[in-house]
Amino acid sequence: MTTPFDFLPPLPAGPGLRMLDDVTVIDLTTSVAGPYATQLLADMGADVIKIEKKPDGDDSRAWGPPFLRGDSLWNLSVNRNKQSVTLDVGREEGRAVLHDLLEKADVLVVNLGSRVQQKLGIDFARLSAKYPRLIHVSLTGFGLLGKRHDLPCYDLIAEGYSGVMDMTGEPENGPQKIGTPAADLLAGQDAAMAALAALYERQRTGCGKQIDISMVRTMTRFMSPRILPYLGSGEVTRRAGGRDSVIAIYQVFKTADQPLTLGLGNNAIWSRFWTAVGDPEFGAQRAYASNEARRGRRDEIVERIAAILRRKERDEWLALFARERIPAGPINRLDEVVLDPELLEEGLFYQADTNSGSVPQVGLGIAFDGKLAVHRMPPPALGQHTQSVLQTRLGMESARIDALRTAGII
Repeated sequence: MTTPFDFLPPLPAGPGLRMLDDVTVIDLTTSVAGPYATQLLADMGADVIKIEKKPDGDDSRAWGPPFLRGDSLWNLSVNRNKQSVTLDVGREEGRAVLHDLLEKADVLVVNLGSRVQQKLGIDFARLSAKYPRLIHVSLTGFGLLGKRHDLPCYDLIAEGYSGVMDMTGEPENGPQKIGTPAADLLAGQDAAMAALAALYERQRTGCGKQIDISMVRTMTRFMSPRILPYLGSGEVTRRAGGRDSVIAIYQVFKTADQPLTLGLGNNAIWSRFWTAVGDPEFGAQRAYASNEARRGRRDEIVERIAAILRRKERDEWLALFARERIPAGPINRLDEVVLDPELLEEGLFYQADTNSGSVPQVGLGIAFDGKLAVHRMPPPALGQHTQSVLQTRLGMESARIDALRTAGII
Protein backbone atom coordinates (compact mmCIF):
# COMPACT_ATOMS: atom_id res chain seq x y z
CA MET A 1 0.00 0.00 0.00
CA THR A 2 1.37 3.40 -0.94
CA THR A 3 1.15 6.28 1.50
CA PRO A 4 1.57 10.04 0.99
CA PHE A 5 4.93 9.98 2.80
CA ASP A 6 6.58 7.44 0.50
CA PHE A 7 8.43 10.25 -1.26
CA LEU A 8 10.02 11.54 1.96
CA PRO A 9 13.71 10.79 2.46
CA PRO A 10 14.49 8.03 4.97
CA LEU A 11 16.45 9.25 7.97
CA PRO A 12 18.35 6.53 9.80
CA ALA A 13 18.93 6.64 13.53
CA GLY A 14 21.86 8.89 14.35
CA PRO A 15 23.48 10.61 17.29
CA GLY A 16 21.03 13.51 17.13
CA LEU A 17 21.68 16.37 19.52
CA ARG A 18 23.84 15.79 22.58
CA MET A 19 23.11 18.92 24.62
CA LEU A 20 21.05 17.02 27.21
CA ASP A 21 22.65 13.59 26.91
CA ASP A 22 23.40 13.51 30.65
CA VAL A 23 19.78 14.27 31.57
CA THR A 24 17.29 11.49 32.34
CA VAL A 25 13.57 12.25 32.11
CA ILE A 26 10.80 10.02 33.44
CA ASP A 27 7.63 10.66 31.43
CA LEU A 28 4.40 9.77 33.23
CA THR A 29 2.18 11.67 30.81
CA THR A 30 -0.38 10.78 28.20
CA SER A 31 -2.24 12.38 25.26
CA VAL A 32 -0.42 15.33 23.62
CA ALA A 33 0.81 18.12 25.92
CA GLY A 34 3.04 16.04 28.20
CA PRO A 35 4.40 13.75 25.47
CA TYR A 36 5.17 16.80 23.33
CA ALA A 37 7.10 18.35 26.23
CA THR A 38 9.20 15.25 26.70
CA GLN A 39 9.73 14.83 22.96
CA LEU A 40 11.23 18.32 22.87
CA LEU A 41 13.62 17.34 25.66
CA ALA A 42 14.36 14.03 23.91
CA ASP A 43 15.06 15.83 20.63
CA MET A 44 17.68 17.90 22.42
CA GLY A 45 19.38 14.76 23.69
CA ALA A 46 17.67 13.84 26.96
CA ASP A 47 17.21 10.16 27.79
CA VAL A 48 13.42 9.91 28.08
CA ILE A 49 11.77 6.84 29.61
CA LYS A 50 8.06 6.81 28.83
CA ILE A 51 6.03 4.96 31.47
CA GLU A 52 2.82 3.37 30.14
CA LYS A 53 0.23 1.06 31.62
CA LYS A 54 -0.84 -2.16 29.97
CA PRO A 55 -2.85 -3.08 28.02
CA ASP A 56 -3.54 0.20 26.21
CA GLY A 57 -0.73 2.57 27.17
CA ASP A 58 -0.86 6.27 26.31
CA ASP A 59 -4.43 7.40 25.57
CA SER A 60 -3.34 8.75 22.21
CA ARG A 61 -2.43 5.25 21.00
CA ALA A 62 -6.19 4.78 20.48
CA TRP A 63 -6.79 8.13 18.76
CA GLY A 64 -7.83 7.57 15.19
CA PRO A 65 -8.51 6.94 12.45
CA PRO A 66 -6.29 7.53 10.67
CA PHE A 67 -3.97 4.73 11.77
CA LEU A 68 -0.82 3.46 10.10
CA ARG A 69 -0.53 -0.34 10.39
CA GLY A 70 -2.60 -0.07 13.56
CA ASP A 71 -0.55 2.76 15.10
CA SER A 72 -2.13 6.12 15.88
CA LEU A 73 -0.52 8.84 13.80
CA TRP A 74 -1.28 11.35 16.54
CA ASN A 75 0.75 9.24 18.95
CA LEU A 76 3.58 8.94 16.42
CA SER A 77 3.76 12.73 16.17
CA VAL A 78 4.82 13.36 19.80
CA ASN A 79 6.81 10.33 20.98
CA ARG A 80 10.04 10.23 19.00
CA ASN A 81 13.40 9.54 20.69
CA LYS A 82 11.87 7.83 23.75
CA GLN A 83 11.96 4.40 25.33
CA SER A 84 8.62 2.86 26.32
CA VAL A 85 8.34 0.88 29.55
CA THR A 86 5.07 -0.71 30.65
CA LEU A 87 4.58 -0.30 34.39
CA ASP A 88 1.51 -0.22 36.61
CA VAL A 89 2.31 2.58 39.05
CA GLY A 90 -1.11 2.13 40.63
CA ARG A 91 0.24 -0.95 42.41
CA GLU A 92 2.87 -1.00 45.11
CA GLU A 93 5.28 -3.23 43.15
CA GLY A 94 5.06 -0.88 40.18
CA ARG A 95 5.71 2.19 42.32
CA ALA A 96 8.77 0.47 43.75
CA VAL A 97 10.20 0.13 40.24
CA LEU A 98 9.29 3.76 39.51
CA HIS A 99 11.21 4.88 42.59
CA ASP A 100 14.21 2.88 41.44
CA LEU A 101 14.08 4.81 38.18
CA LEU A 102 13.61 8.15 39.95
CA GLU A 103 16.76 7.61 42.00
CA LYS A 104 18.77 8.10 38.82
CA ALA A 105 16.46 10.63 37.13
CA ASP A 106 16.77 14.39 36.74
CA VAL A 107 13.25 15.31 35.63
CA LEU A 108 9.81 13.81 36.23
CA VAL A 109 6.94 15.00 34.04
CA VAL A 110 3.37 14.11 35.06
CA ASN A 111 -0.04 15.22 33.82
CA LEU A 112 -1.99 14.00 36.82
CA GLY A 113 -3.84 16.36 39.13
CA SER A 114 -2.63 17.01 42.67
CA ARG A 115 -5.16 14.62 44.24
CA VAL A 116 -4.00 11.68 42.10
CA GLN A 117 -0.34 12.60 42.56
CA GLN A 118 -0.80 12.52 46.32
CA LYS A 119 -2.70 9.23 46.16
CA LEU A 120 0.18 7.64 44.24
CA GLY A 121 2.83 9.29 46.40
CA ILE A 122 4.44 11.06 43.44
CA ASP A 123 3.61 14.65 44.40
CA PHE A 124 6.47 17.12 44.74
CA ALA A 125 6.37 17.29 48.54
CA ARG A 126 6.77 13.53 48.86
CA LEU A 127 9.35 13.06 46.13
CA SER A 128 11.50 16.12 46.91
CA ALA A 129 12.09 14.81 50.43
CA LYS A 130 13.51 11.64 48.95
CA TYR A 131 15.09 13.04 45.77
CA PRO A 132 16.08 16.65 46.52
CA ARG A 133 17.67 17.16 43.09
CA LEU A 134 14.59 16.02 41.17
CA ILE A 135 12.83 18.55 38.94
CA HIS A 136 9.11 17.81 39.22
CA VAL A 137 6.99 19.09 36.31
CA SER A 138 3.19 18.97 36.54
CA LEU A 139 1.32 19.73 33.34
CA THR A 140 -2.43 19.87 33.89
CA GLY A 141 -5.45 21.75 32.60
CA PHE A 142 -5.85 24.20 35.48
CA GLY A 143 -2.68 23.82 37.51
CA LEU A 144 -2.21 22.43 41.00
CA LEU A 145 -3.84 25.29 42.91
CA GLY A 146 -7.19 27.06 42.93
CA LYS A 147 -10.79 25.88 42.89
CA ARG A 148 -10.54 24.31 39.41
CA HIS A 149 -7.36 22.33 40.02
CA ASP A 150 -9.13 18.97 40.08
CA LEU A 151 -11.27 19.47 36.96
CA PRO A 152 -10.46 17.43 33.84
CA CYS A 153 -9.29 19.34 30.79
CA TYR A 154 -8.40 18.90 27.14
CA ASP A 155 -6.98 21.30 24.56
CA LEU A 156 -10.52 22.18 23.45
CA ILE A 157 -11.49 23.19 26.98
CA ALA A 158 -8.38 25.34 27.49
CA GLU A 159 -8.94 27.11 24.16
CA GLY A 160 -12.45 27.99 25.26
CA TYR A 161 -11.32 29.38 28.61
CA SER A 162 -8.53 31.47 27.06
CA GLY A 163 -10.63 33.52 24.64
CA VAL A 164 -8.88 32.26 21.52
CA MET A 165 -11.97 30.38 20.30
CA ASP A 166 -14.10 33.49 20.56
CA MET A 167 -11.51 35.31 18.46
CA THR A 168 -11.22 32.63 15.77
CA GLY A 169 -13.42 32.38 12.68
CA GLU A 170 -15.76 34.58 10.70
CA PRO A 171 -18.00 37.04 12.58
CA GLU A 172 -21.21 35.53 11.24
CA ASN A 173 -20.28 32.05 12.47
CA GLY A 174 -19.83 30.61 15.94
CA PRO A 175 -16.53 30.29 17.79
CA GLN A 176 -13.99 27.94 16.27
CA LYS A 177 -11.20 25.80 17.64
CA ILE A 178 -7.73 26.42 16.26
CA GLY A 179 -6.85 23.82 13.63
CA THR A 180 -4.10 22.19 15.72
CA PRO A 181 -4.04 21.37 19.46
CA ALA A 182 -2.50 24.72 20.27
CA ALA A 183 -3.05 24.65 24.04
CA ASP A 184 -1.46 21.21 24.24
CA LEU A 185 1.56 22.18 22.17
CA LEU A 186 2.11 25.56 23.81
CA ALA A 187 1.81 24.09 27.30
CA GLY A 188 4.22 21.34 26.26
CA GLN A 189 6.70 23.96 25.12
CA ASP A 190 6.28 25.77 28.44
CA ALA A 191 6.97 22.55 30.33
CA ALA A 192 10.13 21.82 28.36
CA MET A 193 11.35 25.41 28.67
CA ALA A 194 10.69 25.47 32.41
CA ALA A 195 12.49 22.16 32.89
CA LEU A 196 15.53 23.52 31.07
CA ALA A 197 15.53 26.65 33.24
CA ALA A 198 15.30 24.50 36.38
CA LEU A 199 18.16 22.28 35.19
CA TYR A 200 20.27 25.41 34.66
CA GLU A 201 19.45 26.71 38.14
CA ARG A 202 20.25 23.32 39.68
CA GLN A 203 23.82 23.65 38.45
CA ARG A 204 24.17 26.55 40.93
CA THR A 205 22.00 25.38 43.80
CA GLY A 206 22.06 21.59 43.60
CA CYS A 207 18.33 21.65 44.34
CA GLY A 208 15.34 20.44 42.39
CA LYS A 209 12.26 22.48 41.61
CA GLN A 210 8.47 22.17 41.47
CA ILE A 211 7.07 23.36 38.16
CA ASP A 212 3.32 23.84 37.73
CA ILE A 213 2.15 24.26 34.12
CA SER A 214 -1.52 25.05 33.47
CA MET A 215 -2.86 24.72 29.93
CA VAL A 216 -5.41 27.44 30.65
CA ARG A 217 -2.76 29.84 31.98
CA THR A 218 -0.46 29.12 29.06
CA MET A 219 -3.17 29.60 26.46
CA THR A 220 -4.36 32.77 28.17
CA ARG A 221 -0.83 34.19 28.06
CA PHE A 222 -0.84 33.34 24.35
CA MET A 223 -3.70 35.85 24.09
CA SER A 224 -1.69 38.71 25.63
CA PRO A 225 -1.61 40.78 22.42
CA ARG A 226 -5.41 40.73 22.50
CA ILE A 227 -5.96 41.01 26.25
CA LEU A 228 -3.73 44.03 26.86
CA PRO A 229 -5.43 46.20 24.21
CA TYR A 230 -8.77 45.47 25.90
CA LEU A 231 -7.41 46.26 29.36
CA GLY A 232 -5.89 49.50 28.11
CA SER A 233 -8.81 50.68 25.99
CA GLY A 234 -11.96 48.90 27.09
CA GLU A 235 -12.59 47.75 23.50
CA VAL A 236 -13.55 44.06 23.30
CA THR A 237 -12.21 42.72 20.03
CA ARG A 238 -14.37 39.98 18.51
CA ARG A 239 -13.69 37.52 15.73
CA ALA A 240 -13.40 39.13 12.33
CA GLY A 241 -11.94 36.42 10.14
CA GLY A 242 -8.38 37.65 10.62
CA ARG A 243 -9.22 41.17 9.39
CA ASP A 244 -8.88 43.02 12.67
CA SER A 245 -5.15 43.31 13.21
CA VAL A 246 -3.55 46.32 14.81
CA ILE A 247 -1.67 46.49 11.50
CA ALA A 248 -3.92 48.28 9.03
CA ILE A 249 -3.43 45.85 6.14
CA TYR A 250 -2.85 42.32 7.44
CA GLN A 251 -5.23 39.78 5.99
CA VAL A 252 -6.21 37.39 3.23
CA PHE A 253 -6.97 38.66 -0.26
CA LYS A 254 -8.40 36.86 -3.29
CA THR A 255 -6.49 36.86 -6.56
CA ALA A 256 -7.52 35.71 -10.05
CA ASP A 257 -7.19 32.10 -8.88
CA GLN A 258 -6.07 31.38 -5.30
CA PRO A 259 -6.00 33.53 -2.15
CA LEU A 260 -2.86 34.93 -0.58
CA THR A 261 -1.85 36.57 2.68
CA LEU A 262 -0.54 40.13 2.72
CA GLY A 263 0.92 42.17 5.56
CA LEU A 264 1.90 45.83 5.11
CA GLY A 265 3.41 46.31 8.54
CA ASN A 266 5.31 49.57 8.28
CA ASN A 267 5.56 52.70 6.14
CA ALA A 268 8.42 51.39 4.01
CA ILE A 269 6.54 48.21 3.12
CA TRP A 270 3.41 50.25 2.44
CA SER A 271 5.32 52.40 -0.02
CA ARG A 272 7.03 49.43 -1.70
CA PHE A 273 3.69 47.70 -2.18
CA TRP A 274 2.09 50.57 -4.05
CA THR A 275 5.16 51.02 -6.19
CA ALA A 276 5.15 47.30 -6.98
CA VAL A 277 1.50 47.31 -8.07
CA GLY A 278 2.03 50.41 -10.22
CA ASP A 279 0.28 53.06 -8.11
CA PRO A 280 2.98 54.87 -6.10
CA GLU A 281 0.95 58.10 -6.03
CA PHE A 282 -1.81 56.45 -3.99
CA GLY A 283 0.67 55.11 -1.46
CA ALA A 284 2.30 58.52 -1.13
CA GLN A 285 -0.87 60.38 -0.14
CA ARG A 286 -0.63 62.11 3.22
CA ALA A 287 -4.02 60.66 4.20
CA TYR A 288 -2.29 57.26 4.48
CA ALA A 289 1.00 58.40 5.95
CA SER A 290 0.80 56.38 9.19
CA ASN A 291 -0.57 53.04 10.29
CA GLU A 292 -3.05 54.85 12.53
CA ALA A 293 -4.32 56.85 9.58
CA ARG A 294 -4.54 53.76 7.42
CA ARG A 295 -6.50 51.89 10.08
CA GLY A 296 -9.06 54.71 10.09
CA ARG A 297 -9.54 54.24 6.35
CA ARG A 298 -9.05 50.49 6.23
CA ASP A 299 -12.25 49.66 4.35
CA GLU A 300 -11.49 51.85 1.36
CA ILE A 301 -7.86 50.67 1.23
CA VAL A 302 -8.86 47.01 1.40
CA GLU A 303 -11.38 47.54 -1.39
CA ARG A 304 -8.70 49.13 -3.60
CA ILE A 305 -6.13 46.40 -2.91
CA ALA A 306 -8.72 43.68 -3.50
CA ALA A 307 -9.59 45.09 -6.91
CA ILE A 308 -5.91 45.20 -7.90
CA LEU A 309 -5.04 41.68 -6.72
CA ARG A 310 -7.95 40.12 -8.59
CA ARG A 311 -6.28 41.08 -11.87
CA LYS A 312 -3.50 38.46 -11.70
CA GLU A 313 -2.99 34.96 -10.41
CA ARG A 314 -1.54 34.30 -6.98
CA ASP A 315 1.87 32.98 -8.01
CA GLU A 316 2.49 35.98 -10.26
CA TRP A 317 1.79 38.30 -7.34
CA LEU A 318 3.92 36.26 -4.96
CA ALA A 319 6.88 36.34 -7.33
CA LEU A 320 6.57 40.13 -7.59
CA PHE A 321 6.19 40.62 -3.84
CA ALA A 322 9.20 38.39 -3.16
CA ARG A 323 11.36 40.53 -5.46
CA GLU A 324 10.14 43.71 -3.78
CA ARG A 325 10.44 42.30 -0.22
CA ILE A 326 6.74 42.62 0.57
CA PRO A 327 5.47 40.12 3.18
CA ALA A 328 3.04 37.79 1.41
CA GLY A 329 2.46 34.09 1.02
CA PRO A 330 0.15 31.27 -0.02
CA ILE A 331 -2.49 29.59 2.12
CA ASN A 332 -1.31 26.01 1.91
CA ARG A 333 -3.35 22.89 2.47
CA LEU A 334 -1.60 20.16 4.45
CA ASP A 335 -0.78 18.25 1.26
CA GLU A 336 0.88 21.39 -0.06
CA VAL A 337 2.77 22.08 3.17
CA VAL A 338 4.63 18.76 2.97
CA LEU A 339 5.68 19.61 -0.61
CA ASP A 340 7.18 22.96 0.38
CA PRO A 341 10.57 22.79 -1.37
CA GLU A 342 12.38 24.81 1.30
CA LEU A 343 11.11 22.67 4.16
CA LEU A 344 11.90 19.51 2.23
CA GLU A 345 15.41 20.75 1.48
CA GLU A 346 15.91 21.46 5.18
CA GLY A 347 14.81 17.93 6.07
CA LEU A 348 11.87 18.93 8.24
CA PHE A 349 9.80 16.01 6.92
CA TYR A 350 11.24 12.50 6.80
CA GLN A 351 10.44 8.85 7.32
CA ALA A 352 11.94 6.60 9.97
CA ASP A 353 12.13 2.83 10.31
CA THR A 354 10.31 1.02 13.10
CA ASN A 355 9.90 -2.67 13.81
CA SER A 356 6.59 -2.61 11.92
CA GLY A 357 7.71 -0.45 8.98
CA SER A 358 8.43 3.16 8.12
CA VAL A 359 6.55 6.04 9.74
CA PRO A 360 6.44 9.73 8.83
CA GLN A 361 7.94 12.34 11.12
CA VAL A 362 8.07 16.12 11.42
CA GLY A 363 11.42 17.17 12.83
CA LEU A 364 12.21 19.66 15.57
CA GLY A 365 12.90 22.44 13.09
CA ILE A 366 15.44 24.20 15.33
CA ALA A 367 18.96 24.41 13.95
CA PHE A 368 21.96 24.10 16.26
CA ASP A 369 25.32 24.90 14.69
CA GLY A 370 23.63 24.69 11.31
CA LYS A 371 22.28 21.18 11.87
CA LEU A 372 18.61 20.22 12.04
CA ALA A 373 18.71 16.41 12.41
CA VAL A 374 17.55 15.22 15.84
CA HIS A 375 16.43 11.67 15.02
CA ARG A 376 17.81 8.98 17.33
CA MET A 377 14.89 6.59 17.75
CA PRO A 378 11.44 6.28 16.16
CA PRO A 379 8.33 6.44 18.36
CA PRO A 380 8.35 3.23 20.40
CA ALA A 381 5.86 0.40 20.42
CA LEU A 382 4.05 -0.05 23.72
CA GLY A 383 6.52 -1.51 26.23
CA GLN A 384 9.21 -1.98 23.59
CA HIS A 385 12.05 -1.15 25.98
CA THR A 386 10.74 -2.58 29.25
CA GLN A 387 13.19 -5.47 29.41
CA SER A 388 16.25 -3.47 28.35
CA VAL A 389 15.57 -0.53 30.69
CA LEU A 390 15.02 -2.74 33.73
CA GLN A 391 18.13 -4.78 32.98
CA THR A 392 20.58 -2.08 31.91
CA ARG A 393 19.41 0.85 34.00
CA LEU A 394 18.36 -0.92 37.18
CA GLY A 395 20.45 -4.07 36.91
CA MET A 396 17.31 -6.10 37.51
CA GLU A 397 17.69 -9.86 37.25
CA SER A 398 15.65 -11.85 34.74
CA ALA A 399 13.82 -13.74 37.50
CA ARG A 400 12.42 -10.54 38.99
CA ILE A 401 11.46 -9.20 35.56
CA ASP A 402 9.64 -12.43 34.83
CA ALA A 403 7.84 -12.21 38.17
CA LEU A 404 6.74 -8.63 37.47
CA ARG A 405 5.50 -9.67 34.05
CA THR A 406 3.58 -12.61 35.46
CA ALA A 407 1.97 -10.35 38.07
CA GLY A 408 0.91 -7.89 35.36
CA ILE A 409 3.05 -5.06 36.79
CA ILE A 410 4.96 -4.68 33.51
